[in-house]
Amino acid sequence: MLRHLTIRDFVIVDRLELEFATGFGALTGETGAGKSILIDALALALGERADAGVVRDGCEKAEVAATFDVAGLPEVRSWLASNDLEGDDELLLRRVVDAGGRSRAYINGSPATAQQLREVGEWLVDIHGQHAHQSLLRSDAQRALLDAHAGLAGLAREVGVAFRNWRELEQTLRAASEGADALTREREQLEWQVSELNALAFSEDEWATLDVEHRRLGHAASLIEGAQFALAALAEDEGACERQIDSVATRLSGLAEYDPALEEVAALVHSVQAELAEAVSTLRRYTDRVDLDPQRLAEVERRMDAVMSNARKYRVQPQELPGLLAGWQQRLAALEASADLVALEARVAEANQAYLAVAGELSNGRRTAAAAMGKAVSEVMRQLALSSGRFEVVLLPVEHGAVYGLEQIEFRIAGLAGNEAKSLAKVASGGELSRISLAIQVLTSRSASVPTLIFDEVDVGIGGGVAEIVGRLLHELGCERQVLCVTHLPQVAAQANWQWQVSKATRNGSTLSAIQPLDESGRVQEIARMLGGVEITEITLQHARELLRPKGAALEAPLLQ
Repeated sequence: MLRHLTIRDFVIVDRLELEFATGFGALTGETGAGKSILIDALALALGERADAGVVRDGCEKAEVAATFDVAGLPEVRSWLASNDLEGDDELLLRRVVDAGGRSRAYINGSPATAQQLREVGEWLVDIHGQHAHQSLLRSDAQRALLDAHAGLAGLAREVGVAFRNWRELEQTLRAASEGADALTREREQLEWQVSELNALAFSEDEWATLDVEHRRLGHAASLIEGAQFALAALAEDEGACERQIDSVATRLSGLAEYDPALEEVAALVHSVQAELAEAVSTLRRYTDRVDLDPQRLAEVERRMDAVMSNARKYRVQPQELPGLLAGWQQRLAALEASADLVALEARVAEANQAYLAVAGELSNGRRTAAAAMGKAVSEVMRQLALSSGRFEVVLLPVEHGAVYGLEQIEFRIAGLAGNEAKSLAKVASGGELSRISLAIQVLTSRSASVPTLIFDEVDVGIGGGVAEIVGRLLHELGCERQVLCVTHLPQVAAQANWQWQVSKATRNGSTLSAIQPLDESGRVQEIARMLGGVEITEITLQHARELLRPKGAALEAPLLQ
């Protein structure tokens, strides 16, 4: 669950440090005070796209850090370990955005990517935005909701992989059938080219070896002459260095007996004497080995000419020929496989059967989940003053299937405008759609595994007794996990276990937002403000106290079954 959130220089927040409690918490305040900024800041820490607009005016950067308790989340701990980002029982996500729009991300103090923040964030927080009812009209959103609610998201991904594999093989078969003549010509040309380079038998490191040997053989006369000159000067001529150094070494050794100051010089000369002897020995071995070999030189030149000829023909560097051959061999193998149309047709049929098998399993799961979800959402709708409406999840067959399965999903409502079930987009008004969306969100949140749920003004368009029911729904969710709701409804806020007030003020010419935890008396004042009226009267305060009074037995019968 979310434990701590630090926000610095984010939009109209200069500095906030918030400690979160368990249960259901409400975030309230006047319109425009910045209630949703906290949600936006948390979303940034969870990997949402960053831009320069989040940096407070006049500041160099914005920073958000969120700490989560992950002691009871083995999936998160496993993911952190596999990404070398493990810590203790607390997980720290941090995001920094500079005034130029560049952002940096950190997980447990180590640099990370925004994608990694998003990946781990999926296990931590589920945010339901205030415009969720708009996306609810999209077919893909409806399908994703059903699959997520039923725990079928993983199976849906498998279906997508199987579908793409089947379609790719179909495309290969189509190309092989339609372009058989062209493929045959390409295969024949590749066979000839592969045969030519195979006959050349040229390895990747051979060119460097040939180049060294060619330079040595081509300059053999100069090498021999130079080595013999060095030998003569060092050891074989009458005035050779070796003889002179031997004489010097002998003379100094004798003189060192009379003056120890010469011992160091004598030692150095003896060292030169030994190294010179080693050099002379090496030169003699070299002159014995090096010889003029015009025949071998001609062989090397012929080999290099053959390699260069192929390199020029195929417009590559000599050392690139082995890689070119490997690519041709791979392409040739693919062409030979595609040329076998009977085998390719069998692979297509096999891939199609694999797709149908996994898609059929997904369809079975969707049918079961659709019936259960329709019943459950209808029950919550009844509690939200939509008792005449019946929610249905309909599976519409898709001929030959699609990447998302064998059916499209459509949410339908019956009873709001006649008994016939019709598409959600064609039946529900704006207010009804908000309540239906809230019913679905509450239901799917109950089945989600994330420990923290955030609702950002999802109660728009409702009020009165319905608002109290919404508050009770969120209160029940708060008994199982951490729930935070940004709301403008006193009936919802009054059901919270704890409440924060967001306010806005001008300091030093800057408009800043602040969040204040409310005690019991503070909650009474805030609920009274939310109830309305220019002045807060004793009657309004009494109404606020009534709303905040524990409901006792009224809460013992759960709304969510």
